[in-house]
Amino acid sequence: MKVEFLTPAQREFEQIVRYYDQQREGLGNRIENFPTAWSAMSSDVRRCQVHRFPYSVIYSVRNEGILIAAIQHHNRHPDHWRNRLV
Repeated sequence: MKVEFLTPAQREFEQIVRYYDQQREGLGNRIENFPTAWSAMSSDVRRCQVHRFPYSVIYSVRNEGILIAAIQHHNRHPDHWRNRLV
């Protein structure tokens, strides 16, 4: 399944991955392998909480693949991504 990022989410992801890849490899494969397994926030938006890390991946499953809207830190501006999926 194709995974695509909105530009702000891509920057957030790259910054976080650099740090957390050093901690534990393979975190990014979960959504791609099981896109509908995570909590639904609405009819077309889901949230995958990253186990043992203070982040969630906010994404939408679409016909052409997965669109990552944000990498949400649980304690910093949790709703900063909401206007991205208009």
